[in-house]
Amino acid sequence: MDHDGQPRVERVVCALDCGQVVNPDTVRAQLEGGVTFGLSAALGNEITIANGRVQQSNFNDFPSLRMPAAPRVEAHLVASGEGPGGVGETGTACVAAALCNAIYAASGKRIRTLPVSRALRA
Repeated sequence: MDHDGQPRVERVVCALDCGQVVNPDTVRAQLEGGVTFGLSAALGNEITIANGRVQQSNFNDFPSLRMPAAPRVEAHLVASGEGPGGVGETGTACVAAALCNAIYAASGKRIRTLPVSRALRA
């Protein structure tokens, strides 16, 4: 947690068993991108409504983490004899739960809504 009580993610370690890996660099890149996108959403991206209309119109109103704010991502691939499987959005789907558990470990505060920035302000 930073001095303002907001989370700062410096490192993410993930492991994936997707069966036999055909191109490990592509799988790692998918995980790294998914983690970054998922953290963007979990940390601060939010769709807001005013006067019955969505206020965000494109990515300039809904920014993703930029390189200086993105954590270092370590992606470990499990050796498997199973057939090749899909990778999809694995990094995106699980990172919010991991982030909320880390916030609880660091601060004792349970986060039950996203984005966490809004929940921590309350």
